[in-house]
Amino acid sequence: MNRLQDVLKNARAENRAVLIGYLPAGYPSVEGSIDAMRAMVEGGCDIIEVGLPYSDPAMDGPVIQAAADQALAHGVSTPDVIRAAGAVADTGAAALIMSYWNPIEHYGVDRFAAELAAVGGSGVITPDLIPEEAGPWIAATDAHDLGRVFLVAPSSSAERIALTAEACTGFVYAGAVMGVTGAREQVGHAAQELVARTKEATGQAVCVGLGVSTGEQAAEIAGYADGVIVGSAFVRRLLDNRDPRKGVEAVRELAAELADGVRRGSKAR
Repeated sequence: MNRLQDVLKNARAENRAVLIGYLPAGYPSVEGSIDAMRAMVEGGCDIIEVGLPYSDPAMDGPVIQAAADQALAHGVSTPDVIRAAGAVADTGAAALIMSYWNPIEHYGVDRFAAELAAVGGSGVITPDLIPEEAGPWIAATDAHDLGRVFLVAPSSSAERIALTAEACTGFVYAGAVMGVTGAREQVGHAAQELVARTKEATGQAVCVGLGVSTGEQAAEIAGYADGVIVGSAFVRRLLDNRDPRKGVEAVRELAAELADGVRRGSKAR
């Protein structure tokens, strides 16, 4: 069992959801993003998604795109992203990479998996890859004991949910809303229904993302999901603070607020 499975298993034993935080590697710099990810763990995140900045994102909203564009302009590379994942793993948290498929394929599927495993990474979230087209990826992640995380959406049929869940070996990522990423005032009623439908198809953890930004929203989702995923709200804290030290502190404070919400919501199950 890799660290991701351990983290999910331990949280389940404590009858609570996990808090998963996302930041793109390389913003405001590679070292700056690593400092922020460490602060997220210190604030209460159980799992960190290390984003691999990509020039043609399909799901990323304007906040994440703004940070990713600056990271790319600074020359962030795939080895930088893998190094950031290793730094997260060194904290004791589970480190995942969130990446579109093209950069992984371009880098080399087995090379990517092998290098991530070598630094202690736990898995990869591939938002634009479907199980039917993931043969080489499934083989590589099996070979290197990495978790695979695919996405389901409110529009997914029962058959699609079952197929996707079967291919996952980490958790199932349930997109709470249709559309691109970004903090929202309300997460949407479709999320709870999607989690229920997904749990009917699998015994794996089901974690909810896309739109969470406050402790109250985190508490709401933790009442029915196995994990709460937060991305744009963390990135916004860095974008809003030009002083990197203040940005890191703002990220730590948000993680603490969200972690408190997750724990309050978990008690309400």
